[in-house]
Amino acid sequence: MVRKVKLAVFASGTGTNFQALNDAILQRNLNAEIVRLIVDKSTAGALNLAKLFGIPATAIKYSNYETKIEAEQVIINQLETDQVDGILLAGYMRILTPKLIDAYSGKIINLHPAMLPKFPGRHSILDAFEAGVPETGVTVHFVDNGIDTGEIIAQEAVPILVNDTIDLLETRIHNVEHVLYPNTLAKLIDEGVFLK
Repeated sequence: MVRKVKLAVFASGTGTNFQALNDAILQRNLNAEIVRLIVDKSTAGALNLAKLFGIPATAIKYSNYETKIEAEQVIINQLETDQVDGILLAGYMRILTPKLIDAYSGKIINLHPAMLPKFPGRHSILDAFEAGVPETGVTVHFVDNGIDTGEIIAQEAVPILVNDTIDLLETRIHNVEHVLYPNTLAKLIDEGVFLK
């Protein structure tokens, strides 16, 4: 049998997608394990989940380093120590430098709450809501050196309803994320993407 894929999850917030990914790995018996959580804030709720799941976690405070590249070198060193095969960005609110992207080229996956290439960037749910479009959605894509420009792996549309509020739309988008991201991860593991 092929060895388990070792994954790191990067998060900045509550960690709901981190939880969805970890649950999928355990419940579906996926040939993978999350061996490290990386957060950029010591207050990230994802840290509490990592403790609950028994997954080692590292909080990187970028302001402690002279440059972003120095901070990312610390991350790369940790990932190498953990023998990480791939990175799953799950609400990580930082743009990665080419140094980290090149170190894991073709093995960094991001979840974006819009139907890329429409509404890239940090405020995509609000941007779509305010644009008055009939639908938005969720995209899982490879990370490249652009912002939300990597090759699209999977997408699912989410309608914007007539009486929607931003909160209702955001909840529906998160519900889709919690299914689409784990399903896409399972497909990528089956295809051997992280072990190439």
